[in-house]
Amino acid sequence: MRGVRQVDILVVGLGPAGAAAACAAAKAGYSVLAIDRKFEAGHPVQCAEFVPAMIGIEVERLNASKLQSITDMVTFVDDAKAHLTPNFSGNMISRSAFDQQLVREAIAAGAECQFGVPLREIHTDSQVVLLDGTEISAKVMIGCDGPHSKVGAAIGQVNHACVESRQITLPLLQPHQATDIFLKPEIVGGYGWLFPKGDKANLGIGVVPSQRKTLKPLLSALHADLMAQGRVGAEISYTTGGAIPVGGMLQAVGLIGNVPVLLAGDAAGLTNPITGAGISAAVISGKRAGEAAAKLLAGQFHAAADYEEELEDIFGPALRRALKRRSELMARYDAGQSPQRTDLKAAWIAYPEYWAA
Repeated sequence: MRGVRQVDILVVGLGPAGAAAACAAAKAGYSVLAIDRKFEAGHPVQCAEFVPAMIGIEVERLNASKLQSITDMVTFVDDAKAHLTPNFSGNMISRSAFDQQLVREAIAAGAECQFGVPLREIHTDSQVVLLDGTEISAKVMIGCDGPHSKVGAAIGQVNHACVESRQITLPLLQPHQATDIFLKPEIVGGYGWLFPKGDKANLGIGVVPSQRKTLKPLLSALHADLMAQGRVGAEISYTTGGAIPVGGMLQAVGLIGNVPVLLAGDAAGLTNPITGAGISAAVISGKRAGEAAAKLLAGQFHAAADYEEELEDIFGPALRRALKRRSELMARYDAGQSPQRTDLKAAWIAYPEYWAA
């Protein structure tokens, strides 16, 4: 009969947040087990694959997964003339290569990373049971298991507001260095995007769950329009989608029994409620969660509170602004009104209305 496996730190989820957490915790010298239900890091890709340039500060070897640079953003509000936002710098990456790179760094630091390992349940005494019946007991647990986090649910922190997305990858017929954003009243609670990556592009739509039936027709219409302009080809090489949390930051610290629990990335609600951007926040929060877990084990009992305060300092103001703008826009729909161009512009980062007090 198998006994309970004991580890210092258990990381659930091996996306960017989990890999960064595992790496940071292992560097501090503690035994770290990181698990993921996926069979391979970064697969399937459920991401538009754009990261802001600033993430290079956190991930030194970003260039290993870089596909192309982004210089600008172009926003289309309904049928109005395109709005150019210059100096909107960032990088399109191969998300699978990016995730694999972070996992390699975690393993090199001493973390044990296991894939194809679904979490079945978390007992009230913090003992974790995997799908195959394996039982694990950890001194600290870090939840990096996405928008529908089981670890988050175990401490009462759930992402109740999400957007559903659908994305296709297709040929890009004209070189492009900008992220294109499409805002329309019929794209309820989200937007459309065309993100170039060399000779291909990611074309996607996000909407609130109640409108998920509109995803396919809206995306097909956008695809047809861009084909008619000669910008993209017809052949679809990859289709993906998933949930994006848009309800703002959750309480990222809790207890299961006597075991401290930290949340990071999507599990902590750190995805921007307007743009849906979350890779940078995942890496940054994951690293700090790993460091905080190590500090807790070293007897620094204030480390959990410090971690939550740090998340507030880094992400709080931007997330609150985004959540306010999203709430204002959704109030139009809730009142049975179709948003006007002014409403759509006020809820997008390219326009000064978004940044107004």
